Amino acid sequence: MNNEKLNSGPKLSIINCQLSIAKREVLRICKTPVYIFCMLVAPTICLVFFLSLMKEGLPTDMPVAVVDMDGSSNSRNLVRQLDAFEQTKVVLKTVSFEEARRAMQEGRVYGIFYIPKDFGVDATAGRQPKLSFYTNGTYLIAASLLFRDMKTISVLAGASVGLQTGLAHGYTEDRIMAQLQPIVIDTHAIGNPWLNYSVYLNNTLLPGVLQLMIFLVTVLSIGSEIKYSTAREWLQMGRNSLTVSLIGKMLPHTLIFTIVSFLYAAALYGFNSFPLNCGWLPMLSALFLLVVASQAVGIFMIGVLPTFRLGLSSACLFGMIAFSIVGFSFPVLGMDPTLQALSNLFPLRHYFLIYVDQALNGRPFFYSWAQYAWLLGFLVLPFLIGKNLKDALLYFKYIP
Repeated sequence: MNNEKLNSGPKLSIINCQLSIAKREVLRICKTPVYIFCMLVAPTICLVFFLSLMKEGLPTDMPVAVVDMDGSSNSRNLVRQLDAFEQTKVVLKTVSFEEARRAMQEGRVYGIFYIPKDFGVDATAGRQPKLSFYTNGTYLIAASLLFRDMKTISVLAGASVGLQTGLAHGYTEDRIMAQLQPIVIDTHAIGNPWLNYSVYLNNTLLPGVLQLMIFLVTVLSIGSEIKYSTAREWLQMGRNSLTVSLIGKMLPHTLIFTIVSFLYAAALYGFNSFPLNCGWLPMLSALFLLVVASQAVGIFMIGVLPTFRLGLSSACLFGMIAFSIVGFSFPVLGMDPTLQALSNLFPLRHYFLIYVDQALNGRPFFYSWAQYAWLLGFLVLPFLIGKNLKDALLYFKYIP
């Protein structure tokens, strides 16, 4: 009995130290508005903004201009068919290409569809008139979708003319279609059959925002101890143990960010019914590991650069690069081999791979265990800079 008391005493004392530090950190959070903004307000604003921005899945009724130099019934029918596409809305019909070009330069339209003179006559006579279309590549998504619609209507126009010409020559419709479209393509989109941009983007954008906020708050929390010369007091509350002090300080942050991440999951997979083929547990586990892994990276940043300004700058830079290098906007396999290796240094990269395998494709855990292991591996980072960080907390003198 005595031995049990002696053994349990230090453990209880360490727990009490961590709880005292956690209470101190909660008070610091409540007294500093920037903590509230980064931990609660900013993530909530981003959630509402991105989900409402892409609530329709794809942008619709994007404006285009039509330059109709023909003015025939065939060209007018072609314009009506283009306007019938969900993503395209014809807002300007003109016979002046200069007018359409000015409208594009002013941002009033994203594309121009040009129908040449004598289009109907040339098409019927088999002289192969050329339909031209232009898109503003500055707006990547709008340009891509409009390019697809204008190209589709051009192909359909050719098929329509070919069908009418064949019927005029006495051929059957089946024989004509066999020549116009000898191979019929049947496509099935896997994982996101609706081609919903919200499913594609928000499942990575929102965790990316969360990762960025965790980097900033972690660096801010530890860096402010150095800036305001309160680091010694903090360490003394943890018995001069950096591990005990860090666990106590990060505990409220971990709790708050985990709750926010779970609210993200509820909004994405519950309220919006995004694909969740693996069930809740794998994704909730991945979100929790993303939180603690991001905190570990934040501690590493301030440990390597124990200056308030440099620490926050590195957190911002590292967090913003993650949106480009993790693979959801440009495939990692298409990057330079050096960048492919560097992408593994971002917790968001491994969360993204877990999301694709588990939530979208519903693959067995066996195929994702390495990514969970990577997220756990980030927890080693604070131990690598422990000595440097503790020296900075004890001896570094902040210079404004």
